[in-house]
Order: sequence, then C-alpha cells, then structure tokens
Amino acid sequence: MKLKQLEGYLQEVAVFDNPKIQFEQYPTTPHLAARMLYTAQNSYEDIEDKAVGDFGCGCGILRYILISMHSTKYNVGFDIDPDALAITQENCEELEIEMDLINIDLASQDEDLLKRFRGKLDTILMNPPFGTKNNAGIDMVFLKRGIELANKAVYSLHKTSTREHIMKKAKEWGVTCQVVAELKFDVPAMYKFHKKKSVDIEVDFLRFEKPDSN
Repeated sequence: MKLKQLEGYLQEVAVFDNPKIQFEQYPTTPHLAARMLYTAQNSYEDIEDKAVGDFGCGCGILRYILISMHSTKYNVGFDIDPDALAITQENCEELEIEMDLINIDLASQDEDLLKRFRGKLDTILMNPPFGTKNNAGIDMVFLKRGIELANKAVYSLHKTSTREHIMKKAKEWGVTCQVVAELKFDVPAMYKFHKKKSVDIEVDFLRFEKPDSN
C-alpha cells in the first residue's frame, strides 16, 4: 500500500472520544506516522522481521500503519489509559489486525515489565507526552525506559527546543542520538484552554541506538 493510500485508509480509524489532558492525548496524524515508519524501515531496516513496541500507543495509529506497511515479527502496545486501549482493540477488530496491548504506567518502576520485555523488543517507537501541561519531564522518563528495553533502536518525537538537553542525556546514557528529520506536529484545538484552531509545533524525529546493537 502506498503512503497516500495508507493515509486515506487510516482517516477512518477511530480516535479519542474524550481526550484526557492529564495524559496529553494528542493523536499522531496518519501523514506524520506513516513517514516515521517508512523512514525507520527504509533508512535503517528497524521494522521488517523485528519485535516492535509502541510506548504510549494511545488509539494505536502507529500500530495500524506499522502492521499495514510491514511484516513484523511481534507487535505490542503500551498505554496507561484503559479507555484508549479499548478504542485500539475496537479498531484492531474492525481492521482485522492482531497485536498485544499492555495497560501500564510507563513512568512507574514496574520491574515485572522490565523482566517480561527486556531482551525481547528490537525496536521501540513512541510519540511521548511532551510534559508541557502536566508531568514535566515525562518525555524523558518514556525515553529512558525505551532505551532500557530496546535491543537495537528507539524512535521518538520531541520538541525541537529540547534537542540540546536530549543530546546531553543520550550521551550520559551511552547511546547515540541522531536527528532523522525536523517536522511540524499539528496540535488541533482539543481542550478548553486552546484558543487557536490549531498550532504547529516544531519537533525532532530522533533515533537512538545502543553501541552494541549491530
């Protein structure tokens, strides 16, 4: 399926009925998500025949694109919100897609999660909450947990304004960090405090790799 066809196909996927600001629930657009997955595979071969995890999967847009575009070995989505996972499950049934879904707070110190998935996920994808409205620093918590679990690579979106800080933390954690692309993330008016119809936020699409992953 070509990118344009996939984007049109995914316009029919159900998203949040009542998004929750405490979780910073903003859906990743099919346009943006498709290009993230396309780049991860075609530039780095991190998707095909790989075990892939989606951190903060929400309604599952990255998963649907991932499964539609590529033949992966295993797929699993993680999210704190059971309502979002319920929407994902409904979408999976409608689209005849199979994936595992884990209801978990990724910011918690859940050792069972580490034991269950450490060494079993090659690639981790995420569009983490930026921590701008609530939970400052939550994006870095997601990122660190992803790096702990991924065997090879982590792909993540972060505000471009935080690039210097993220590069510094990546060095501290002993991983390489590459700016794969500079993008615009369209944030629609979803919550009462939004005054504009939509706002474009400058974001970096980043790839993190462990030195012993090749």
